[in-house]
Amino acid sequence: MDEFIFDKVHDVDLRKTMETSYIDYAMSVIAARALPDVRDGLKPVQRRILYAMIELNNGPDKPHRKCARIVGDTMGKYHPHGDSSIYEALVKLAQDFSTRYPLIDGHGNFGSIDGDGAAAMRYTEARLSKISMEMLSDINKDTVDFSPNFDETEKEPNVLPSRYPNLLVNGTSGIAVGMATNIPPHNLREVINGVLKIIDNYVEEDRETDIEELLEIIKGPDFPTGAEILGTAGINEAYRTGRGKIRVRAVTNIEPMANGKNRIIVTELPYMVNKARLIEKIADLVKEKKIDGITELRDESDRTGMRIVIELRRDVNANVILNHLYKHTQLQDTFGVIMLALVNNEPRVLNLYQMLDYYLQHQKEVVTRRTKYDLNKAEERAHILQGLLIALDNIDEVISIIRSSQNGNIAKERLIERFALSDPQAQAIIDMRLRALTGLEREKLENEFAELMNKIAEYKAILADEKKLLGVIKEEITIIRDKYGDERRTSIGYDEFDISMEDLIPNENTVIAMTRLGYIKRMTIDNFKSQHRGGKGIKGMQTIEEDFIEDLLMTTNHHYIMFFTNKGRVYRLKAYEIPESSRTARGTAIVNLLQLLPEERITAIIPLKEYKSDRFLFMATKNGIVKKTPIRDYENIRKSGLQAINLREDDELIEVKSTNLQKDIFLITKNGMCIRFNERDVRPTGRTSMGVIGMTLTGEDEVVGMQLNTQGKYLLFVSENGMGKCTDMDEFTVQRRGGKGVKCYKITEKTGDVVGVKAVSEDNEVMLITTEGIIIRIMVSDISVLGRITSGVKLMAIDTDTDIKVASLAKVRESNNNTTDEEVIKNLEKELDEENASIDLSNYMDSELDDYMDDTDDVINEDDSELEEEEDK
Repeated sequence: MDEFIFDKVHDVDLRKTMETSYIDYAMSVIAARALPDVRDGLKPVQRRILYAMIELNNGPDKPHRKCARIVGDTMGKYHPHGDSSIYEALVKLAQDFSTRYPLIDGHGNFGSIDGDGAAAMRYTEARLSKISMEMLSDINKDTVDFSPNFDETEKEPNVLPSRYPNLLVNGTSGIAVGMATNIPPHNLREVINGVLKIIDNYVEEDRETDIEELLEIIKGPDFPTGAEILGTAGINEAYRTGRGKIRVRAVTNIEPMANGKNRIIVTELPYMVNKARLIEKIADLVKEKKIDGITELRDESDRTGMRIVIELRRDVNANVILNHLYKHTQLQDTFGVIMLALVNNEPRVLNLYQMLDYYLQHQKEVVTRRTKYDLNKAEERAHILQGLLIALDNIDEVISIIRSSQNGNIAKERLIERFALSDPQAQAIIDMRLRALTGLEREKLENEFAELMNKIAEYKAILADEKKLLGVIKEEITIIRDKYGDERRTSIGYDEFDISMEDLIPNENTVIAMTRLGYIKRMTIDNFKSQHRGGKGIKGMQTIEEDFIEDLLMTTNHHYIMFFTNKGRVYRLKAYEIPESSRTARGTAIVNLLQLLPEERITAIIPLKEYKSDRFLFMATKNGIVKKTPIRDYENIRKSGLQAINLREDDELIEVKSTNLQKDIFLITKNGMCIRFNERDVRPTGRTSMGVIGMTLTGEDEVVGMQLNTQGKYLLFVSENGMGKCTDMDEFTVQRRGGKGVKCYKITEKTGDVVGVKAVSEDNEVMLITTEGIIIRIMVSDISVLGRITSGVKLMAIDTDTDIKVASLAKVRESNNNTTDEEVIKNLEKELDEENASIDLSNYMDSELDDYMDDTDDVINEDDSELEEEEDK
């Protein structure tokens, strides 16, 4: 009978087995798969790919190799895992939208930002990029430790020399067991400057670097896809603690279309956002009626760059739609920073200084080991040269010894005995060729020996002095910075909830310019200091056809700018929130900054330092309604605006002035009527009130302007057919508000209606602008001063047979011609410091600013609200 053989059953503790097995697995994932090393910023698979490529001699100066060959070598020699995971890592290193400074130069289809995968590895080719050679530089000079591979047939590096801080520069992400890392990419130039700061502080001042110093140099992450980071609070938290949340927003622009509609153009997306999925998400939101107002959505991206077009309905607010998109889609995303890396094979969360410090320690070790290697090689060669020079000095005897010896070994022993040489020196003499006996060769050997002795001394000095060692690192890393550094792609924007942001913005004087078509920009006052008197002026703002500068004022970065619209609403920005531009740039459309309603336009700008209880805003509408409200009522303005005055359906807000209860108000209508009354006749009312009747209008008459008695000596009237005159303000007696006023301009068929009025003085200049964008500039002193009931003189030749009319009137006041440009600006700055919120530059036009105007056909309108206060003082 056959015997039955039973396997012996082993009883094991399942809990203990699971614990042991799971810990082994977890440590393997943590230390050998998912997390980067703090020294070179690479995971094992990435390091093995780069090393396999350098072993294949697949550098940037060699032809591309098939990716299948690279993957095969990596898998067969160093990485015994699936080929798909190796190829995926290779592809990511080659994608310029995934890696800030790609380490692999790919050839073929390596995927897209739409989420398309790369072609199969049998079709694509790759080679090392130029910057990746800095990662592998000096790897053959014993700079890093090597370990046996999985089957002990090859050696692989434990870490790469990494001559620049790759961990911060390219960032990384990885999920291990019980922990994860998510380090954003940074700008190479900024990160290297941070390392240089640490070196300089140690070498020059013998101290450690404070993290505050690094925060000034490294502004924040720099994503390969650009976009905008909102605020600095998340950045500061991440850099100080190693963890933080950074809000990233797409770069968008609202463009007006020919048919009165607007469209949102998206040109940059947050990091790692899939463009195709984003467009699909927006389409779903429209289909589900969660977002109403989008009429068309298309992707116009091409080789030149990204462009997603979102067309909107005419009656919707573009900013409101954009805010909905930020809320419901990845147009605004959060990047959770976890700066976790392996330090001596242990996972640690590091702050910014620690990351750079560990990298610097690695570089000190790399350069020390390389220097020792070079020193050994130099000493070995110098030793050989020393023996050759001894032989040349005794060449006849050396030849005699060699000729009389039976074989090479005997000859070598006799040479060692005779000249006290070492074995390598004697061997080199035996191997020496006859050409070394020439005089030229001897000179070469002597020069090489002298050069080697200098190098040996230099190497020893570096090894003996840590500061010299750091000097070598500084010199080499600076070369890398200058060679591969580029400008930031990701801008640091403002976050309304980030209070610390304002503290970082210097409260400097600035110039705000806004055009009639609603383009606005902020400039430094240096733009107006660049020339001396008598020059041809400076090139001004690039305006589009029929556009011109309407407001130009000087204020400071921290002052409020209040924007009043024809619909009776008020919006507010801090001056620094207006994007800074060069003097030649057109600026940003105001609809990108304010949530304006359809067909809403800016009619007045009031700068403000603080909300004082003794100041008022005086408003006038085209139907003759006036309103005076304490300025404190407008202290809390929402981002979506605030109702400044309640208007009837057919009424519009035309002008707003800042007053102090001591001004006379002039209201002028298009039919040539004018009323003058004191502002005390208008009692203060609340913000949402409609106001009171300032002037009673007859027929279809409407108010075209409001001026104050402190703004000038005369009232200048201009009609639509180019006629005009000046009338002394004293001819208008003060009466009670609400009356019909008195005749101020004689309307005839020849003159047409009144289109504009300005309070002027004799030293002013005025500009008339036609509906065709033609501009004429006239001195006020050249315009006749006439009585109230007159039509005036021809100021501008207008062809009455055409539809061309005078559209608007602007004023420029000359400064003293003996004042230099620098003195003008200095006086402006001084005046601005004396509690003024702003100064209208159009009141201080010297020759340089005049040329600025002439050069571009720009027009400057004025708002004297703050100058009047100064004059009253």
